[in-house]
Amino acid sequence: MDWSIVQQGIPTYEKAFLLTLKLSFEGILGAIIVGLIVSFVRYFKVPGLQRILGAYVELSRNTPLLIQLFFIYYAFPEIGFKISAQASGIVGLIFLGGSYMAASFDGGLNGVPKIQVESGRAIGLTDWQLARYVVLPQGLSLSIPAIAANVIFLIKETSIFTVIAIPELTNTALDQIGMLYDTNEALFSLVVGYAIILIPLSILLTWLERRTRRGTFGN
Repeated sequence: MDWSIVQQGIPTYEKAFLLTLKLSFEGILGAIIVGLIVSFVRYFKVPGLQRILGAYVELSRNTPLLIQLFFIYYAFPEIGFKISAQASGIVGLIFLGGSYMAASFDGGLNGVPKIQVESGRAIGLTDWQLARYVVLPQGLSLSIPAIAANVIFLIKETSIFTVIAIPELTNTALDQIGMLYDTNEALFSLVVGYAIILIPLSILLTWLERRTRRGTFGN
């Protein structure tokens, strides 16, 4: 291991690190929004939309992100939708992550006692008011463990962005290996980069999960 090579590569990996964070944040935020919408549509059994979004979930969960990225980046321009590599990566992460987040929210929303929902309807609450004041606060708390696992999963999935030449951490490491043959140094920098993101985030999410569990169940 040549530590001078590692040190020289820090500025390049810093840019790749920040780009990975940016793409992860935007993709995960979008996935949470999509997942919440899908979950509420299924929870309240909205006619028409329920089947459409069910088909989306099945398609998303049963096709690899690699294939989804190829389709978004290479096929969309053929039908008139030109999209940049970074935008393709974010859309791909939202498309994949939305279905996983929907499953996470489904578990939480279905864990809310039905008697509370029925009581809310009995006093005249609309579906929107039930969602806002009864279902969402409790369902979100119950969903935290699954959401946390999906956040970690989706950040790891950004490594696949290298196939459409996005200069994130994995792509940067592969470039270094291909041009300079510094395999050990490149892989070390890659592992450190992901560890800096994932280890503190994992600790934070574990803490949040414990706090939420105490708040929900009082233990």
